[in-house]
Amino acid sequence: EVQLQASGGGLVQTGGSLRLSCAASGFTFDEYVIGWFRQAPGKEREGVSCISSSVGSTYYADSVKGRLTIFSDNAKNTVYLQMNDLKPEDTAVYYCAAVADPLGTVVITGDLNYYAMDYWGNGTQVTVSS
Repeated sequence: EVQLQASGGGLVQTGGSLRLSCAASGFTFDEYVIGWFRQAPGKEREGVSCISSSVGSTYYADSVKGRLTIFSDNAKNTVYLQMNDLKPEDTAVYYCAAVADPLGTVVITGDLNYYAMDYWGNGTQVTVSS
């Protein structure tokens, strides 16, 4: 059974930091691209970052470049999203998701779309107060 368990959300002030975790199980970790998405109330779900362990590459949406860092611990089948210098516009429910992509094409092209993902984890709420 495939499982993606997201955690680490919370309430922080502007400029604060959070680290989200996505623990994966039930599939071959390095054959998948793991992505983080977020959805704010009334807005479409957007991809913010993804990583391919097989090719060692990462992708970031322009809105988060320089503030968010994605990395993985392959021994733990876990992907992390370190979020620094948080802003109120980062407030959203954050989801991790996985898509079968052993060549890391999604990461290389930056074509991170929610409708293309194979598996989804639970959401974790991130709230940034001004």
